[in-house]
Amino acid sequence: MSKVEKHSVALTPQLAATVRAAVEAGDYASSSEAIREAIREWTERRELRAAKLADLRAAVQAGIDSGSPQPRRPLEEALADYRSQMQVRRGA
Repeated sequence: MSKVEKHSVALTPQLAATVRAAVEAGDYASSSEAIREAIREWTERRELRAAKLADLRAAVQAGIDSGSPQPRRPLEEALADYRSQMQVRRGA
């Protein structure tokens, strides 16, 4: 790490215990390392959420751009076609 900017953060007792336990278990060399890892994961989650939101917005816009919906066939007509197809398949 070439340049470090120090920050002071206040943790709840539960979060502080979690960080301490991770360091004591050897998962991290220091509390700072554990916190940096948490911030990296938080940043990745935020970026992923932003990308998903952008995809959703693009899909909504594509739907808007596609124009008005086309009228659907009447149910009776669709059922009649289905019944005809079933009769053909059954050999009737």
